[in-house]
Amino acid sequence: MPKKRSGGGLSSTQQAAKFLGVSVLAGAVLAGIALPAFGALGLAAKGSVESFDELPANLKTPPLSQRTTILDADGGQIATVYSRDRTVVDLKNISPYMQKAIVAIEDSRFYEHGAVDLKGMLRALNKNVQSSGVSEGASTLTQQYVKNVFVEEAGDDPTKVAQATQQTIGRKIKELKYAIQVEEELGKKKILENYLNITFFGEQAYGVEAAAQRYFSTHAKDLTLPQAALLAGIVQSPSVYDPVKDDVTATNRRNVVLKRMAEVGDITEAEAAKAQKAPLDLKVKQPKNGCITAVKGASFFCKYVERVFLSDPVFGKTKEVRAKLWNQGGLTIRTTLEPQAQKSVQDSLKDHVYKSDKVAAAATLVEPGTGKILGMGQSKPYGYGKNETEYNYSVNSSMGGSNYGFPTGSTFKPFVAAAALEEGRPANQSYPAPYEMPYPATVQTCSSKPWTNQGNDKLENESESEKGPYQLKKAMELSVNTYFVQMLADIGMCPVVKMTDKLGVVQGNGDKVPEVPSSMTLGSTGLSPLTMATAYAAFASRGMYCTPVAIESITQTVGGTKKSLEVPKSTCSRAMSEKTADTVNTLLSGVTDSGTGKQAGLSGRANAGKTGTTDSRKNAWFVGYTPNLAGAVWVGSATQKVEMTDITIGGVYHSQVYGGDTPGPIWRDAMTGALEGKEAPSFNLVNIPNPPDKDRGAGNDDGDNGDDNGDTGGNGDDGFLTGLLTNGTTNGGNSNGGNDGGTFFQGQSNGNGNGGGRG
Repeated sequence: MPKKRSGGGLSSTQQAAKFLGVSVLAGAVLAGIALPAFGALGLAAKGSVESFDELPANLKTPPLSQRTTILDADGGQIATVYSRDRTVVDLKNISPYMQKAIVAIEDSRFYEHGAVDLKGMLRALNKNVQSSGVSEGASTLTQQYVKNVFVEEAGDDPTKVAQATQQTIGRKIKELKYAIQVEEELGKKKILENYLNITFFGEQAYGVEAAAQRYFSTHAKDLTLPQAALLAGIVQSPSVYDPVKDDVTATNRRNVVLKRMAEVGDITEAEAAKAQKAPLDLKVKQPKNGCITAVKGASFFCKYVERVFLSDPVFGKTKEVRAKLWNQGGLTIRTTLEPQAQKSVQDSLKDHVYKSDKVAAAATLVEPGTGKILGMGQSKPYGYGKNETEYNYSVNSSMGGSNYGFPTGSTFKPFVAAAALEEGRPANQSYPAPYEMPYPATVQTCSSKPWTNQGNDKLENESESEKGPYQLKKAMELSVNTYFVQMLADIGMCPVVKMTDKLGVVQGNGDKVPEVPSSMTLGSTGLSPLTMATAYAAFASRGMYCTPVAIESITQTVGGTKKSLEVPKSTCSRAMSEKTADTVNTLLSGVTDSGTGKQAGLSGRANAGKTGTTDSRKNAWFVGYTPNLAGAVWVGSATQKVEMTDITIGGVYHSQVYGGDTPGPIWRDAMTGALEGKEAPSFNLVNIPNPPDKDRGAGNDDGDNGDDNGDTGGNGDDGFLTGLLTNGTTNGGNSNGGNDGGTFFQGQSNGNGNGGGRG
């Protein structure tokens, strides 16, 4: 078997020919001679050097990818994210030792030759022939810089990277030509600065500043002689000379650099000898990249910010343009996240729900009148391990949330009340609201075709003691199902559709809420906490709905120059009259004062809200607000497979979970901490006449008395919904609240309100 030749399989003669060929071609380029055979040599050109006459601007000032820093509203760092960890610095902020070391080992004649070092080529050719291998290269720092620019432009695209590094004569000629022009237009110092900022030093560190931080926890300007020599030695082969993985090989390589620095006169022999004896003395900083490293429990908010950037056209017309800008980095993103509010959210979640619990909790706080997201968190941390998740339960699917959101239960009822008030119904509107009743035979929709109760389905209230007639205030406090279904039948579904459209209420998958009574009154449709918080914030701001925003400002640094980028703005519009909002605020103040949400009530502050619990107790909600802060809390199973009965959550046993007794206290504590030290404005409450004595329905003190029919663990509109869709014989449509794509469970055929559960 023939012996394998060194030098990648090339014989000494072939190596000589290769180097000689490159030298000849280099001379041709230097002389500006047209080479008609460029295409045959692997160069995509027009047949002459005229195609290279204009130097691309990105070779002079390449848009180097850098780390992006995400800040909270006070300027505190939340996280750093990057495609390539790099911080660009000026040459004056790079240690002179580092500058000398990289020149000595990579291109010792850098300041003497032009873009191409013919003398160096001949020297390398001679040494390589003598060693029967490739022991010394001949590329100048300028040529290496040009190659690195091409690699940087290729990003993480393997095809483009291969094209940028392919060993063809055509690419070499192109590289040489650009190197000549770079030398002419930039000069040696700028080339050296650019090279030290673009090159890869291993361990995810691009550029000398990131490398100094990674290996020595210092800045590039403070690198000592031994440290600089180590970093300069890594460049040739970052994986081979990685000091973290192989300190012996790295030390030997460092000493080679020191020896070379002495040979070229950068340091004395004595300085080299002393530095060679020095220990590596690494102080390695582990890479901290991505939202998983975010502080203050803000990982999910961090990912939300990233999703906003990658999806909003304000950052580029196409997703490719936006992704390129994000990966290029160099951004300082100041967000709306308020440290005090975020800490309060996380503390409350941690106190009330353990990450190891069978269920999870998510909470979002929004500022009324601005749409600013001030806090966002959940009980299960961001990650990929046990009791962790990468799904953000607070947001819609398109922004990294669950597939459909989570059914909201009775927290939907205030939208019905607002629609009725806008239609002119009085604040003391009364309906018979019996304990049990059939769904209306028909309910008008926005189309000409009304919804019909084909299965003669029925619904009932939480307790048999809940028997009307009721007026609106008491019906809201007790969350009387039959009352709100009668209200819906009275006004029709279209006013509710118009109201929810104005409040930005869409399903977790982005679709509109379906026009069926269960969705339009009893919250069978999956929504996200952010959607609910921003919708309720419109009540707090007296009828003005503002779209949610997470980004305050962005500054981009490119080539040492900073510029501000345009960011998405909240769009505010009137969703209802001030009178309607004030009336809803009055109604929901009663919920936290003496109704189903009294366990969530705040002390010393005007506050309002609504509880919600879905069938089989798979979801429990509290959504509420003060005049200056709104928040939504959801508790449940992301897979919608856990029924919250006979369950322990956060160390507290529950025979049955209600919207008032589990998410309610989470909301109360989160809001209390977030508002500490803040002003306590009042609502503009309206006078609603007291109901007559016959208005019955005294509630239990269980914190969620009379919540929606879903609170009965499957009674009520779940059977109605199954019967409605399939006459009780097959599965219903998708209304999954989890990220695993669950569907309706199969109901029974009688359609009497005792069928299967919503998903």
